[in-house]
Amino acid sequence: MEFTQLSLYDQAILLLAAIVLFTSFIMLAQPRIVPLIHAFAWQGVLLAVTTALVAYVTDHPHLYISAGLNLALKALLIPWMLHRLAVRLNIHRDMEAVRYPSLTLLAGASLVVFSYYVAIPIVQLSALVTRNAIAISIAVILLGMLLMITRKKAISQVIGFMSIENGLFFAAVVSTFGMPMVVELGVAFDVLVAAVLFGVFFFQMRESIDSLDVDRLNRLREVDE
Repeated sequence: MEFTQLSLYDQAILLLAAIVLFTSFIMLAQPRIVPLIHAFAWQGVLLAVTTALVAYVTDHPHLYISAGLNLALKALLIPWMLHRLAVRLNIHRDMEAVRYPSLTLLAGASLVVFSYYVAIPIVQLSALVTRNAIAISIAVILLGMLLMITRKKAISQVIGFMSIENGLFFAAVVSTFGMPMVVELGVAFDVLVAAVLFGVFFFQMRESIDSLDVDRLNRLREVDE
């Protein structure tokens, strides 16, 4: 079925999924900390809009609460906390050196193709038109992992970790119309606690080695040995 023959709801879901994937590529290519945080915040906004749209069309009122939690945590509170930490640690103007950026983006594109290949059995079994968004969700998860692997700054790796959770949540909303409310509240609380703990870890790491570069920890281990 062609894109123009789909309903407005299906078109909107697929369009939002494509933009969410695009924000993952922006985060993967962004060397500056503050724009990276902003890209993560916009991804949270897109997740909230998608959840609210699914709630409106499918008449699942509990998804409005999920949309509100996503907007409050992933689009406002956590990005604000990360931005405040970046300013207090005086790294908001730093530019992180990304090795082989072209190869990194090429690897990201390869992961997208791989995600569609992995999702083929799901696409064949599902009757939903928006089943193709599952492949994009898998791609967002893999791109978050790639971001954690290719970056040395701890704050960039935390954003990659949060992006993985965004991909999981997007898959749950699009494919199964959300998780049970108790589970979603638990996940939201865990994400908030993780953000606070990461902030404490950043300060402890800065005081210990005067840097947020994770490679410094490996060097300290080598010296100790």
